[in-house]
Amino acid sequence: MNQPLHLAEAGLQCYATASYPCSYLENMQARSQVITPSELVDDARYSALLALGFRRSGTFVYRPHCDHCQACQAIRIPVAAFAPTRSQKRAWKQHSQLTAHVLEPGFTREHYDLYIRYQRARHAGGGMDVDDAQQYREFLVTSQVTTSMVEFRSPASDHTPSQLKMVSVIDRLDDALSAVYTFYEPNGQQSYGTFNVLWQIEWARSQGLTYLYLGYWIAECNKMSYKSRFRPHELLVQEHWRYV
Repeated sequence: MNQPLHLAEAGLQCYATASYPCSYLENMQARSQVITPSELVDDARYSALLALGFRRSGTFVYRPHCDHCQACQAIRIPVAAFAPTRSQKRAWKQHSQLTAHVLEPGFTREHYDLYIRYQRARHAGGGMDVDDAQQYREFLVTSQVTTSMVEFRSPASDHTPSQLKMVSVIDRLDDALSAVYTFYEPNGQQSYGTFNVLWQIEWARSQGLTYLYLGYWIAECNKMSYKSRFRPHELLVQEHWRYV
């Protein structure tokens, strides 16, 4: 169980950003609370910050702090209690032939090329579809906590080499895994995203961890709707985790 984090005692401060256009809800302005200095955010401190609704992007640790909106809710799955639905079981079976390779964070051209294909197909015009290699490194390779990059590859055959299908960046904290970001081959009616969350749940269970953090969920945002389908889950509501 994480101990309460007192920012000042931990040498940390929190500041609010200026408002900026919300990435998830149209015609809305967003603000964030940001932790500084980021170099002091180690595994123990970040574990406590996750429980308070914070999240990281590279070394940038933040949580929503909007003036007139509380739509963003931190969501986590208590992995011991999770039970897959029939459709989730189908997604698991569909991609069960993929092999996972857990790696130290690092840059490879193969990963980066897949990332760009994914962004251009799924998030065109969102800004990250034009990320250069340095921006990719700052977002997904750079980390101040214990982090893994997990490759998912198709099996090789006599005539076809193994192919990279998906990459996940995952933080390993005191009592939880935190899903940082996942990108995958954007073709066909695949269920890579659902399969990946199921894989992370099983990985957390195998390590005796309590939770898998999935970032933020917004009821009005279709792109985030999949997160609430993993049940039971917990939502952070007015600084208290509520079991759903």
